[in-house]
Amino acid sequence: MKAILCKEYGPAEKLEIGEVPSPEAKGSGVKVRVRAAGLNFPDTLIIEGKYQLKPPMPFSPGGEMTGEVIAVGDKVSRFKLGDRVMGLTGYGAFAEEIVVAEDRLIPVPDKMSDEEAAAFSMVYGTSYHALKQRANLQPGETVLVLGASGGVGLAAVELAKVMGAKVIAAASSAEKLEVAREAGADELINYTEEPLKDAVKKLARNGVDVVYDPVGGDFTEQALRCMAWEGRHLIVGFAAGDIPKIPANLTLLKGCQVVGVFWGSFTMKDPKANAQNVADLLGFYEQGRIHPKVSEVHPFEDYVEALKGLSERRAKGKIVLKVGAD
Repeated sequence: MKAILCKEYGPAEKLEIGEVPSPEAKGSGVKVRVRAAGLNFPDTLIIEGKYQLKPPMPFSPGGEMTGEVIAVGDKVSRFKLGDRVMGLTGYGAFAEEIVVAEDRLIPVPDKMSDEEAAAFSMVYGTSYHALKQRANLQPGETVLVLGASGGVGLAAVELAKVMGAKVIAAASSAEKLEVAREAGADELINYTEEPLKDAVKKLARNGVDVVYDPVGGDFTEQALRCMAWEGRHLIVGFAAGDIPKIPANLTLLKGCQVVGVFWGSFTMKDPKANAQNVADLLGFYEQGRIHPKVSEVHPFEDYVEALKGLSERRAKGKIVLKVGAD
């Protein structure tokens, strides 16, 4: 079978398409013919050796996919041949076939396309866990979403609205902000035109209750300075590239919390709560309350350009790699 392979750390240009043996489903493993793979920011880090997960080389990147079940291990009970599934892989999804543990897979709703399914699990799972378990977001509170047009940011905008919050979306261009507005944002901030801190204070005089921060860099401190009393600043990622050093005195003065969000660990440490989250999210989708946004779909051979879309922060919603034939 074909797979996109990382044989040495570096940019996407160092990857190559090669032939590898077809994997075998054993025990609780489910073998999936991959139809589409969703791209996420960790994919750009793992190929450069900058992520906490470092698979043995050569490996195929890709932490999220959707496809069709083509074989099951003898301990699998939830899935059968022909089922459409989506889920998380850690790595290995940029390949024609993959074996995934049964508990890492989710049935795909009938009306959900392959592209939507490939764009669903990671961003909605992360953002819902962040807002529900980590922020304990309440109706009527105000949420500031940084990077609001990216995959997790856009999901956070949608979910915060579903949960009854007011949403201030911040992004780097009018085009990106329009995407956030379409997703339900109440207020918009272009932080290339005005300092974030000043813009937020005009819209929320008493500060914001929750900051959803997948960006990092200089924006983290600016956003922390906009926090309301007893606010929660969610640390989701560092798309800007720099891990910020936060002045601890700000947390004291504002009586606020800086809260880490690591959805991957949450799914393993509290699978029951995660299963309920997944059920909630599928319900929101079936009710038409959330709409996975896929801005780019690339053919398998166009993986370099697809990954560049992430590293250059061009994505408005999700970028998807088309793997298998229809």
